Amino acid sequence: MRGESLDIAGMDEWIEAHFTRTAFRLEVLPQYTVPSDADNVADYLSGRAGPTWAQGGPWFDHLAAERASGKRRYRVRIVAEPTPYIRYECEWGYVYTTAAGEEVYVLDPGEAVIPAHPLVDHDWWLLDDRHVLDMTYDSAGQFVGARPLEESEAGPYIACRDAVLAAARPFAEYWRDHPELRRAATAGDP
Repeated sequence: MRGESLDIAGMDEWIEAHFTRTAFRLEVLPQYTVPSDADNVADYLSGRAGPTWAQGGPWFDHLAAERASGKRRYRVRIVAEPTPYIRYECEWGYVYTTAAGEEVYVLDPGEAVIPAHPLVDHDWWLLDDRHVLDMTYDSAGQFVGARPLEESEAGPYIACRDAVLAAARPFAEYWRDHPELRRAATAGDP
């Protein structure tokens, strides 16, 4: 039986309780309307100076500690089009989180074929190849809830993860090959 829908705090607790070896995330939306990001997104879009390592220190330290303990946190970001939010996510997020130990892969349908798999249409987490958290967002990218699935339902998510990983490429390569996506490319170097 599927679990009850979790709010953000419940989702964070669930992930912490079930993430012992690997945490994979599939991200597909053109933008997320997350209260914790609102100020940063507004700053990015207005052209303000970017974050420093120190500003994200606690989260980056957490990612580095996970990696040092042998845990693997990784994601595939599907970039159907480089929206302002995705540019923010890359430039002010992934540049730092990958340096801290998270593995980020990008699947751009202009460069590779998105696998024909029914689970590539929404966001989800797969933890330790056993635990699935199926996520729901509204049309504006606002988080609605996350529902834990039964371990017996993990198989299709594992197959989808493997397919999107095989088609994606590392974020560092994608970012290197797309300097036009950097805000500095249009606003001058910081």
